[in-house]
Amino acid sequence: MNDIYFTITGTNFRYGQDFFEPGQQVKLIRDPDNEHDKEAIKVEMPGLGQVGWVANSVNTVLGESHSAGWLCDKIFDGTTGIVLYVLPQGVVCKLDVTTNDYLR
Repeated sequence: MNDIYFTITGTNFRYGQDFFEPGQQVKLIRDPDNEHDKEAIKVEMPGLGQVGWVANSVNTVLGESHSAGWLCDKIFDGTTGIVLYVLPQGVVCKLDVTTNDYLR
């Protein structure tokens, strides 16, 4: 299977992104009750809780990343990702293929 990338955005509403480092693990949690986006996916980290959102706009999805709309029906709550790059525009991650049942 090809790698599946996603971008974390909205970090400035929480803790910023200065603490992100390549190799860190993040957890994805679907948020269908989100009043702004029914395809929203929260991004969480142990000890911090929510650190951002999976990007879901052409203005926030970076490179070959998939949007939250593409991912929301394909992942299980608790699917994990690994941080690859920390960029000024967002944090690029890939789905962690070592996690059991990471895709539906």
